[in-house]
Parts: sequence; C-alpha cells; structure tokens
Amino acid sequence: MTIWQTLEEADQSDSFPLEDILSAIPWNQDGLIAAIAQENDTKDMLMLAWMNKEALIETLSTRQVCYWSRSRQSLWRKGETSGHVQHLIDARFDCDGDALLLIVNQQGAACHTGRPNCFYNAIRGEQIVVTCSKPNNV
Repeated sequence: MTIWQTLEEADQSDSFPLEDILSAIPWNQDGLIAAIAQENDTKDMLMLAWMNKEALIETLSTRQVCYWSRSRQSLWRKGETSGHVQHLIDARFDCDGDALLLIVNQQGAACHTGRPNCFYNAIRGEQIVVTCSKPNNV
C-alpha cells in the first residue's frame, strides 16, 4: 500500500511524517509538481506554478512561497523583485500527491501582468473575455 493509499484510508487528525510524503511525491520527469496558489481570504485562485523539492522545503520552512522557474531554471521566490510576496497559510496535497494547493495571503498582484490573479481570460461560449484590465503602471 502506498502512502497515498494510506492517506485515503486515514481518519481526520491522523498524521504522518513529512519526509515520508516528500519521498513519495510523484514528481514529473523534470522533478516538479504543480502548485496552485489560492488567496486565503477571498478563496480566489491566483496562479499555477511549479515547485521542485527544494522550493517546497524552502516554502514550508520560511512560510514565504518559493517556486521553480522553468524558464530561468532556478528558484523563484515570489515577490523577490516585485514585492508581491505570498505568505503561506496552509499547504495541501491532492489525493494522489501529484498537485499541491498553497493557501496564501497575497501582497499585491499575483500575476506578472499586474492583475490580481493569472486567471483573467474567461471562456464565454466561442469567445475568450478578459475579465479585468491591466494596470497602467505595469
């Protein structure tokens, strides 16, 4: 039985060593896991990014969200240059351990465009509708 199957059968408040979970994550071929950031207060989905084990451990230890930048091939500490940091409130794996939900307090915009979140392109029938404007100062 895998750790994920054990977790499926677990009762509320059961606990398991973090290292057991980290070693069982089904990292993709690049050593990454999808991480979705959700705003704690509004429950808005802010963004999707990727984490490697180092980014995840740093995030858990510092409570400041750190991702893996696939384009730069380096750690990406959210807000390092923009000041728009994400403070980690809670981190949760999905049922089979291949995605991570990060519940955060977002300071400033989550999206590099300056928008509050990255999910501003809504599908409306046969059209894509932009749901919020890009700020003038970006």
